[in-house]
Amino acid sequence: MVRFLLSLTILAVLGCVGKQGECPSVYFGGEIANPTSDYVVLYRNDAYIDSAKLDDTNRFAFRLQGLDEGLYHFDHSPELQYVYLQEGDSLLIRLNTVEFDESLVYSGQGSAINNFLVEMFLAFEEEEPLIYEYYALDPEAFGKKIDSLRSIKINHLEELVADNQLSEKMQSMAKASIDYNTYIYKEKYPFYHKKKTGEETIHELADSFYDYRKTIDLNNRDLTYFRPYFDFMKYHFGNLSYMDCMEHCSTEKKPVSSHLHFNKHKLYLVDSLVVEKDLRDILFRNIAMDYLLKEHEANEECQIFIDKFRSLSTNESHKEEINMLYSGIQGLQPNRELPNLVLKNVDDEEVSLREISKGKTTVFYFWAGSQKKHFENVTAHVEKLKKEYPNHTFVGINLRTSFPQWKLLLDEYRLDKKTQFHGEDFKEVQMSMIVDGLNKCVIAKDTLIVDAFANLYYSF
Repeated sequence: MVRFLLSLTILAVLGCVGKQGECPSVYFGGEIANPTSDYVVLYRNDAYIDSAKLDDTNRFAFRLQGLDEGLYHFDHSPELQYVYLQEGDSLLIRLNTVEFDESLVYSGQGSAINNFLVEMFLAFEEEEPLIYEYYALDPEAFGKKIDSLRSIKINHLEELVADNQLSEKMQSMAKASIDYNTYIYKEKYPFYHKKKTGEETIHELADSFYDYRKTIDLNNRDLTYFRPYFDFMKYHFGNLSYMDCMEHCSTEKKPVSSHLHFNKHKLYLVDSLVVEKDLRDILFRNIAMDYLLKEHEANEECQIFIDKFRSLSTNESHKEEINMLYSGIQGLQPNRELPNLVLKNVDDEEVSLREISKGKTTVFYFWAGSQKKHFENVTAHVEKLKKEYPNHTFVGINLRTSFPQWKLLLDEYRLDKKTQFHGEDFKEVQMSMIVDGLNKCVIAKDTLIVDAFANLYYSF
């Protein structure tokens, strides 16, 4: 592997000798073990840049000119990950889709920042169970624990900067990967603390608890599509909206129960505080998605909210998406016929939901091959439910997994192939069945909907 990476780097450099103006300013390539798609697709924010087809040895290469320095992401369906690129990079990766993020390693010019970003992603993912236990602590003790974990990561970043030549933008991105993930913990704290301790009201916090808010940038264009930053913004505006509502709209320190009221608060705060156009629009979209997915009903309040969202958003594709979502919710009300959604069976034949459910009580549930732990848990749970509800037919719909990989998983786990189907178009399945989480299920009786917003763990 080392020889392969070295040879690619040498060839990329030697191929440029005497060809000024013809050579790529960025080389990005590598090898993918156990590929789940024929292509690697490169994006900048939400804009398509280029695609590269895997060859017969599962290797790919991008040769690019005129790229702006910054954060990109590459998609190898159904997975994606960030890659930071700047002029002069000759960057190589190797990964195994069985453990996509855990196996991802960068080498070559530009690898330092990218390996650091992967390390931070995995570090925060690994410490989540620990943080969940910390939420029971009082605010001061919780703050010290979180600050201590942040300091370890900041020290690691300082070592990286000392050993490598990183641009200012790189250093800012690396620090943002630490800071905004850390700040999410503090934005979550008052709500998770209340849940963990059983306290009746939100715990009183010292003004200093949110000191970091004085340094955050609510209009950072470079971070708009960076997941830690965007996730922080979601929790931050949710926190602000709740506290603002508690102070000005509630009675006897109890929150206003209206879902519409609370989400209108969030729209108002984003409109007031965020001026960066793309960031405003994706925050508005997220609030609208969250509202509709939790509302589950088609009523006058939904229409009021959608009208408000449409008046604020400037993104036409987002407006169309929200209209599709609302249309999907309207179509999933009790006693309506199942959507005219077509899936594939193991023989690659098209089968509709209505055909599958005709003449019986059916529970449609969802799973993805990339989320192995969830898949194993849900498969075990369904086996228990089959014994408890012998008159129900439990039907699995696979999402975001290639057709060949899906068939291999059916064999590996010895699943009943008569009750397993493949959802080829994830977006179509998501919008038709309103898949807002992998524990969601849809219960139907003889093609008519009984409950389209049931939960596999709580509805039985």
